[in-house]
Amino acid sequence: MKVNRRTQAERTAATRAALIAAGRKLFGERGFADVGTQEIVDEAGVTRGALYHQFDDKKGLFTAVYDAVEQDVVTQIAERSAELAADNPIAALKSGMRLFLELCTEPSVHRITLVEAPSVLGWAQWRARGEEFGFALVERLIQAAIAAGQAVDQPTRPLAHVAIGALDEAALYVAAAQDRDAATAEVAAVLDRIVDSFRS
Repeated sequence: MKVNRRTQAERTAATRAALIAAGRKLFGERGFADVGTQEIVDEAGVTRGALYHQFDDKKGLFTAVYDAVEQDVVTQIAERSAELAADNPIAALKSGMRLFLELCTEPSVHRITLVEAPSVLGWAQWRARGEEFGFALVERLIQAAIAAGQAVDQPTRPLAHVAIGALDEAALYVAAAQDRDAATAEVAAVLDRIVDSFRS
């Protein structure tokens, strides 16, 4: 009889995934400060020792949760904009920005990435980690737009910072609005005008 035994690496990965999923759920519902480590390990079905073996502390877990949420968001945006990016990078950038606004109306995404992360991670680390995800995608699309002749040849890094800053503020505005559909339409139009300004 063949016994299916998981390797240590598989058990470690499963434990880590369970903790990140539990953290994502709980931090997304109530925020970092209002969630205790015992709740997290109970939700994940692991021991407190497993939490501290995988992560230095609760902040370490939150960092991993933030990274996972950011990766999910960026993956969805990259997949949606991939078809447009080859022929029309400006349209891909606008489409990606709209999707980001839509995704940020999901309460856990909004709370973890825009509300909790700046205070838990500290502004400098939050921005630095953000550059590993959405910032790189935005800058690549701007570079593609320049290469395609859709935007004036200019330094892309400051443009990407302006675009990301506007996008984060727009997402906060939409998430706090009573009529999110109307707010999304309003700020999407503003973001489109910002992107169109890259052409001149």
